[in-house]
Amino acid sequence: MPHNVRPTKRILLRSGKSPHDVLSVEEALHRDVIATNSGNLIFSDAAHKILETPGTEVVSNRMRTEVAAAERINEEYDAFVVPLANAFRPSFEPGLKRLTRLIGRLRIPVVVLGVGAQTGLNYNPARLKPIEPSVRAFVSAVLDRSASIGVRGEFTEKYLNDMGFRDVEVIGCPSLFMYGKELAVQKRTQELTEGSRIAVNGSHSAVRKLGMDRIISRTHARYPHLRFIGQNLSDARQLHWRDLSDPNGKVTAMPTHPDHPMYREGKVRVYVDPVTWIDDLRDFDFSFGSRIHGNIAALLAGTPATVLCADSRTLELCRYFEIPHRRIDELPEDVDPARLYEEADLSALTGHHHERFERFTAFLDRNGLENTFSHGDGGAAFEKRLRALDFPAGVRPWTDTDLASLASRVGWLNHQVSELTAENTRLKRDLDRTKAGVRRFAAAPATASVYRRARRVVGAPLRRALRKGRS
Repeated sequence: MPHNVRPTKRILLRSGKSPHDVLSVEEALHRDVIATNSGNLIFSDAAHKILETPGTEVVSNRMRTEVAAAERINEEYDAFVVPLANAFRPSFEPGLKRLTRLIGRLRIPVVVLGVGAQTGLNYNPARLKPIEPSVRAFVSAVLDRSASIGVRGEFTEKYLNDMGFRDVEVIGCPSLFMYGKELAVQKRTQELTEGSRIAVNGSHSAVRKLGMDRIISRTHARYPHLRFIGQNLSDARQLHWRDLSDPNGKVTAMPTHPDHPMYREGKVRVYVDPVTWIDDLRDFDFSFGSRIHGNIAALLAGTPATVLCADSRTLELCRYFEIPHRRIDELPEDVDPARLYEEADLSALTGHHHERFERFTAFLDRNGLENTFSHGDGGAAFEKRLRALDFPAGVRPWTDTDLASLASRVGWLNHQVSELTAENTRLKRDLDRTKAGVRRFAAAPATASVYRRARRVVGAPLRRALRKGRS
């Protein structure tokens, strides 16, 4: 927001970083600001932009959910806004529980934007039964602090309705409202040819189990200008560091793996900032694959896309927004992006977007949140500030052999080693002081108060050591 305007409202937003934080690739990967998946930044950046008005300041919580911070949040903020994706899934249950514990200590409004349940394409919720108590506790805590909870689509709505929750609204995902009621997507060419620029995306599970490896290989053979866009933290580390320590490093059929031909040809990217991701996709003719936000990034760039749905979270969102999509289990063996492009009908996606936007902003209104399109400048100041910043380009495969490429990486690592060495020295010094204090305490005369001796001799160095540990 403009620096000369004092906010009357402060919103704490669950996100990995502010959209205006510029970090080097090394720092972004080290801090995991994408929260393991760069798609998270698409919808959190959109939420940040939407909620930032002349009277509102939006602050990223950097994915911190410490219950101990609850009182500070109550004092410093007027609302806690939580954009989520497929949070109702077994693997996210620990994170969901942490959020619930924090929310349970908050006295300010808590608004959830676009949470989704994840199961198979058949919408069978049986696999979610073990986490039902955690989901119920989370939704109850949220609804105690808001008028309603926003969900991604039809399946999640029914899932929560069947639990007895009624204040459930289908609002989709804030990502597609990054530019408000405008969504200009159109085909810029009559058909795809060998010279077309095509982006493809896919998760590790889709590559390993659902045939995305064969789809990528065939498309790579037919289209010389194909680019694969990964999203996982492990993808980015493979590109930038050639780090194969993650279990995903065993999936050699993934184009982000150094053994894959697309890696060697430099036809792979991972983005740590949505602005560069979307900008790069403006020059493409088509995007397809199983990653929902990989294709939403293309749609925001005005580039047609088709989602190959592999589960309920992608299917319900595609149905709600009327994004061109196909079930991945129903694709023909020799699927060709040219055919997907030909069949992609964008009229409902763009034609009904205004109606969906009005539904989304009405949800915000009911939950006491203003938006920049109705109560501000439509995001103009946000975009101006964004465009004045120099974000790093998409992460490329590390195939360079020149000294400059090596020097930048070694320089960052050397700085990290220096920082860690200095911190280790400080901690060791504090520990030695604490040990010395304990020895003095043990040898002190018995006539003094035990409490006073302990506080005087041990207290200060112990507090310093604890402060260092927390930082």
